[in-house]
Amino acid sequence: MRALKNLEDIIQIIYTDFDLTENGWLFTGRNGSSDRDPLYGFAGLKQLYLKADPEYTGRFTVPALWDKKTETVVNNESSEIIRMLYTEFDDLIDSQYRESTKGTAGLYPPHLRSEIDDMNEWVYNTVNNGVYKCGFASNQEAYEASLFPLFASLDRLEQHLANPTACHGGPFLFGQHLTEADIRLYTTIARFDAAYHTIFLCNLKSIRTDYPRLYRWLRRTYWNASNLPKGKVFKDTTVPDIYREGYTRAKQRQTHGPDKSSFVTPRGPTVVFEPWTEDDDDIDNGRIVAWRQSGDKTPAPALSNLSINSGANAIGIPPDAAATSSGKIDLTSSLRSPTNTVTASQTYGSFVTGGDPAEADGEIDAGRKLRKKATYQEENEKWYKAARKAEKKSGAPYVHLAL
Repeated sequence: MRALKNLEDIIQIIYTDFDLTENGWLFTGRNGSSDRDPLYGFAGLKQLYLKADPEYTGRFTVPALWDKKTETVVNNESSEIIRMLYTEFDDLIDSQYRESTKGTAGLYPPHLRSEIDDMNEWVYNTVNNGVYKCGFASNQEAYEASLFPLFASLDRLEQHLANPTACHGGPFLFGQHLTEADIRLYTTIARFDAAYHTIFLCNLKSIRTDYPRLYRWLRRTYWNASNLPKGKVFKDTTVPDIYREGYTRAKQRQTHGPDKSSFVTPRGPTVVFEPWTEDDDDIDNGRIVAWRQSGDKTPAPALSNLSINSGANAIGIPPDAAATSSGKIDLTSSLRSPTNTVTASQTYGSFVTGGDPAEADGEIDAGRKLRKKATYQEENEKWYKAARKAEKKSGAPYVHLAL
């Protein structure tokens, strides 16, 4: 939020080491942290809390928003700090970053506040905090009591993104613009596959392989595919390697106590955030990417208007095909015919014309994970060769479409 609001020159940020000790978070000079608190030369965050209140007996947590003038902790609750940053410094920043100038495109716009608050509540309890409940559960019963609600909520988020009404047409959680709900969810989803899935045993599913819409939302946010004014602020503030080691140490500390002399940090997955490609942009524009037999890519009509001509027959996709509640496109009535059938293909989430009518199941799962085109280059070349051969034999054009 500090970066999104362009507050870097106004609010100084001081990093602690990510290894939590019995005395709280420390400034050690390791792992990107400061070697000392630059304000007072303190070695740990505990000293800042006690400077604000010598009688303080609570936890010494981060984030902590410190007021240099009054020398006290203003707030140490992340969700409250986020909302403070919306407007409290707007008189010090350029107008394009001010919440007051954004109207309905704001981070917490009035017309969406009830929906954002409702989502924040269950996301925090079962997702943001749910991963910690799983990771630090002391017994099997406590672990499972948090694990299944966590994945039920991830399923719910996936369904939310598939529902045009619920997500206000997307691509973010509540419409075309980033909101507080996206920011609060991002912090957990960005860490999920790199840390929580393995280290905190949240491994019923992974974001990358089992939640295509949620993963697409994550990639869009990480790579700033919606062109936020500040550029790739999410990418620049996301560090998977630190998550892996920090959570490994935390789990080790819980399991084996303060002796952390030996522990193993998982290195996977190799790629946490796949690149945003031109194909993703084509899909964003509500279009299907078509490959002609020659292999060159040309934009096709929008999904609802698509028609494939094949000889005397025309194959049309029904206008409501992309908006089914199940996330699947029902092609049964429009695409089966005596001479032209459609078969589902596992390659690149695509389907092709041609094939045996007995093989056509009448639907394509639009929620299948989209993969990079290059992954299937060799396989596609073989397909094109076979398609051209079949075309010469039958006289009907074959078109390869990728959703």
